[in-house]
Amino acid sequence: MGEELDRYINNVIYTKNVFKFGLKSRDLTNDFLIMGILNVTPDSFSDGGQYNDVDSALKRCEEMIEEGADIVDVGGESTRPGSSSVSCDEELRRVVPVIEAIKRRFDTTVSVDTYKSEVAKAVLELGVEIINDISGLNFDKNMIDVLSNSSCGIVAMHIKGKPKDMQKNPHYEHLICEINEYFEDILKKAELNGIEKERIVLDPGIGFGKKFEDNFKIINNLQSFKIFSRPLLVGLSKKSFIGYALNEEDTRKRLFGTIGANVTAFLKGARIFRVHDVRQNLEAIKLAASIIYEKKYT
Repeated sequence: MGEELDRYINNVIYTKNVFKFGLKSRDLTNDFLIMGILNVTPDSFSDGGQYNDVDSALKRCEEMIEEGADIVDVGGESTRPGSSSVSCDEELRRVVPVIEAIKRRFDTTVSVDTYKSEVAKAVLELGVEIINDISGLNFDKNMIDVLSNSSCGIVAMHIKGKPKDMQKNPHYEHLICEINEYFEDILKKAELNGIEKERIVLDPGIGFGKKFEDNFKIINNLQSFKIFSRPLLVGLSKKSFIGYALNEEDTRKRLFGTIGANVTAFLKGARIFRVHDVRQNLEAIKLAASIIYEKKYT
């Protein structure tokens, strides 16, 4: 127990949070990344149906890059609460043409939001650098094999249940401890399969099998997840807990709430921010970083 405690303390205090993805690497100890959301779905909760064709997706991708996005996260299946899964063929039909077009036109890091190993394998062959798996490598038993045979970055998220039923009265005895146990299992599985720890980012899964109050507690206790010395990603953008806190049902009117939540998350230790509105969140977090580090953030 003493050795384990020492390891956790050293991880929090001393170890740098380097994130490796493909041929790229970023030290996020005193830095952060903005991941712009590009949903090519008909039914995502905030932007469903807006970027279903290649031309509109490319235009949106260009906008996010110009606004300062470090990563473009392409999603071909909505995982909003209550959503049903789509087939592997349908997800590939949605994402492959968009990824091919992005890779031809832009020099930007591309992530794909999928928990399906077949989709991951196909998009990695197209040059995708990051796989963003909401299941924490648990929904598809073949995902770990696909990832172990690549050099991509991995976002492993905590979820309780599946999107279809995850918001049906989720319950935890010890919320933060249970998420940390989940993260520890992910990292052990990765290590056993030869995946470098530096390739993994952890996401506590805001809104994925969580009550509103759980989301508040997770953000307030993000530093508790730093015991693994891995960068933390948060996906807070326009989510229902923000609407709950602000009495705002319209997702289009949750921008300022999103900015407030992301700045708080940055102060608590998050270093990658998955957002719909790139420029606004980037500027807010950049200012927070300038204040924290007492120098202009560049």
